[in-house]
Amino acid sequence: MKSRENLVRLKQFQVNEKRRQLMQLETMIAEFDRMANELELQIAAEEKKAGITDINHFAYPTFAKAARLRRDNLKNSQSDLMQQKAAAESLLSEAEAELSKAELLESRDGKSRDVAVVGRSAMIG
Repeated sequence: MKSRENLVRLKQFQVNEKRRQLMQLETMIAEFDRMANELELQIAAEEKKAGITDINHFAYPTFAKAARLRRDNLKNSQSDLMQQKAAAESLLSEAEAELSKAELLESRDGKSRDVAVVGRSAMIG
C-alpha cells in the first residue's frame, strides 16, 4: 500500500529530524562547556595578574568580573540546554517507537499482499 510506504517515510524523516536536533543540542552543550572553561582560565589569569581574588574588593579587575558574569550565563544556558536535551531524547524515543509500529504495519501488509497474489496465481494456473 502506497499510504503505508508514505507513512514509514514520514516517520523515518521525523526520527532523523529528532536525531539531528539532539546532535545540535549536544554540540551546543559541549561548545558552551568549552567556552566556560576558557573563561575560567582567563579569570584565573586576570586574578593572578592583579593579585586579588576577592570579588568584592574595590580593585578587583573589571575584566574578571565581566568574564565571571559571562561564564555564569553560559553555565545557566548549558543547564537549560540539558533540559531541552532530555525532552528531545524522550521525543526521539517516541518517534522511534512510532517508526517501528509503521514499519511493522507495512511489513504485515506486504506479507498479506504476497499471500493474496500467490493465492490468485494458484487459482488461475
